[in-house]
Amino acid sequence: MRVIVVGAGSLGIHLTKNMIDQGREVILIEKDEAIAKELAETLDCTVINAEGTRPDILEKADLPGADAIVACTSNDQNNILIGLIARDAKVEKIILKIDDKQFMDVANKLGFNYMIDPSSISSRYISDVLRGINTIELSNLVRSDVRFMGIVATESVIDKKLSEIALPEDSAFIGIYRKSDFIFAEKDPKLREKDEVIIVTKADFIQDVNEAMGRNVDK
Repeated sequence: MRVIVVGAGSLGIHLTKNMIDQGREVILIEKDEAIAKELAETLDCTVINAEGTRPDILEKADLPGADAIVACTSNDQNNILIGLIARDAKVEKIILKIDDKQFMDVANKLGFNYMIDPSSISSRYISDVLRGINTIELSNLVRSDVRFMGIVATESVIDKKLSEIALPEDSAFIGIYRKSDFIFAEKDPKLREKDEVIIVTKADFIQDVNEAMGRNVDK
């Protein structure tokens, strides 16, 4: 997998190191010359010292040939712009770091599926997304083979009650987030558009859970 990371803040650096450790090809774009120079000397990846919102720079990083891009600069607007450029280049996975809720709403309306809030999401979460898995890691609370998944309701499950959706074995609904509210699964709510369903499962059944929820992702 070939991943472009734009922005060498703490999240971008941790993610880049994580991807390198997994044997993935990483291109890191950072506009600060001193930071870019230091990282080029310490990281086993390509580091480009330039402004990542510029189409010519993204072209230099071979954006059309990337499997994924993570826009994690300190500027929400820039991250959304990078996402739009990447979408035009038909990059399969586009992940945006968004700090401000207003821009989170904007990104939602623009149809971006993967957005991260750095205050609550780690680079391990992004690593899962790059593998086609949207998981919430609770490693301090559960054993390593257990995963909590957050899945936005797809068209195939909207208007269904949770009890009408057949999950694989060793999996269960916890509840749904509906805007600012959380509804526990025991109330058996009927799913609406934009509901985020929280599910607990075993790592081996992540793909099956996605299929049950109408999402087709690569293993």
